[in-house]
Amino acid sequence: MKALITGGAGFVGFHLAKHLISKGYEIHIADNFQRGRKDKDFGNLLKQKGVKLIQLDVTQENQFSRLDKNYEHVYHFAAINGTGNFYRIPDQVLKVGAVGTINVLEWFSSKNRNGKIMFSSSSEAYSGLLGILGNKFKIPTPEEVPLVVENPKNARWSYGASKILGEVAFFSYAKARNFKRFCVIRYHNIYGPRMGYEHVIPQFCERILRKEKTFRIFGGEQTRSFCYVDDAVDATKLVMESEKTNGEIVHIGRDDAEIKIIKLAEELFDVANFHPKIKLEKEAEGTAQRRCPDITKLRKLGFKPKISLREGLKKTFEWYK
Repeated sequence: MKALITGGAGFVGFHLAKHLISKGYEIHIADNFQRGRKDKDFGNLLKQKGVKLIQLDVTQENQFSRLDKNYEHVYHFAAINGTGNFYRIPDQVLKVGAVGTINVLEWFSSKNRNGKIMFSSSSEAYSGLLGILGNKFKIPTPEEVPLVVENPKNARWSYGASKILGEVAFFSYAKARNFKRFCVIRYHNIYGPRMGYEHVIPQFCERILRKEKTFRIFGGEQTRSFCYVDDAVDATKLVMESEKTNGEIVHIGRDDAEIKIIKLAEELFDVANFHPKIKLEKEAEGTAQRRCPDITKLRKLGFKPKISLREGLKKTFEWYK
């Protein structure tokens, strides 16, 4: 089996490539390292038999000639994630998410249409609806919810809006170009080693290791449901390999692990044996109070998460330490 992963030097893409290689796949990784890293872990991955790196910027259509034409599976993961990036470089976040996705679809529909392609979307795509309706909307939240850009003036929406556009693009291209083997997944708070420093768990780890005496927590009463990356990778492979998911949107995450951010911090404090003074601060504008996915579709495929939050936090903290 031969698979392409755009953004394969990034967080989930790297872990997915590592997992697929262990299952005997041939893996081509397409990345320009704007977000992904050529670190020791990635270097070790490239030494594995069957792994090929292709330097490619998905926003540059003329670079797609570097790809093969016979991938059974295409995982489109290239994106610029990280909340800080949404505010700092929203133009680049949008360009990679929108232009990059359309370029991938142009290439796939003309050169690789016999394979199956997956789009990696995010729970950020529907956070606008949760922001407007709050706890009045169903949580755990199913896939069939309206996608709303709550405030286009807020640069945070550079990422969420690009994911909405990406989902629309996949369904529109599939209809117009008449290909049926595609699916959209929405990741929900995936965490683990090598996820960068732009997310809440690695930021907490970094601040714990600095031994901040007064630990400021923004939006401490907000809730999220965290899923360890190994479980997310297992789920991703399940969705890709099932023909039942063709033309479907499937949540990937956990519906049994919703936790307040302040409790998440306290779990990490216990893991690190560090107990600072906590100061609660107001959450950033445009963030949902609660977020937890309904994963009924995923469970019907046989998904069973294996890594508890405490175990996952230990693995993650040890890596960052």
